[in-house]
Amino acid sequence: MLSPLLRALAQLDDPVFLGVVLRSLALSVLAFLAILAGVVWGVQEAVALPGWPDWARWMIGFAGGLGTLFLSIYLFVPAALLVATLYIDRVSDAVERRFYPGLPQPRGASLAVQGWDGAVLGLQVLALQVVALLLVVLLPGVGLVLGWIITGWAIGRGLFVAVAMRRMSRADALAAYGARRLTVLVQGAALAAASIVPVVNLFVPVLGTAAMVHVLNRRAGTGWF
Repeated sequence: MLSPLLRALAQLDDPVFLGVVLRSLALSVLAFLAILAGVVWGVQEAVALPGWPDWARWMIGFAGGLGTLFLSIYLFVPAALLVATLYIDRVSDAVERRFYPGLPQPRGASLAVQGWDGAVLGLQVLALQVVALLLVVLLPGVGLVLGWIITGWAIGRGLFVAVAMRRMSRADALAAYGARRLTVLVQGAALAAASIVPVVNLFVPVLGTAAMVHVLNRRAGTGWF
């Protein structure tokens, strides 16, 4: 069941993969620096208000740092999905050249449709992540499991449909997802677990995209088992 992901791991030394990881790292760093700058500015503005006792200023600073950490964790998946959509073609082409050289040139959904699908999914995931965060606070344990399930679904569904839409319409891509739902979710669950590991999470969009190319082609008559 994890064969697609293992195949993706075997190609991790591909220069195309490494180039995308470096670009994704640069974009992610810029995004989270912007978040950090916003939090720091907000904290500074709050503690600068007159009348705050020292303990309150310390608490505000601590809460700001904790908030930044939570934002980094819970915004990673929507950000990763957004970054991944920028490099779907590059990664998919590299996988197809190595494993599926007989495939025709991709002709699928328009870039506008692909971008819209990615944006809607990102917003859905963000909303669900907020709910999961509330459950982590209110129901420790349950919220963590729910967050993992949401993340696995988001990564799996988002990346698979994005990969499939390179070669078919959105409706056909969703139908293909329905036919492979279990395999997609297994890859997504594994990638979700990897997404909480520092450094390893930088490879999640690339590995996820590559794995979904394999999932798509294993049932299309060009697969490898």
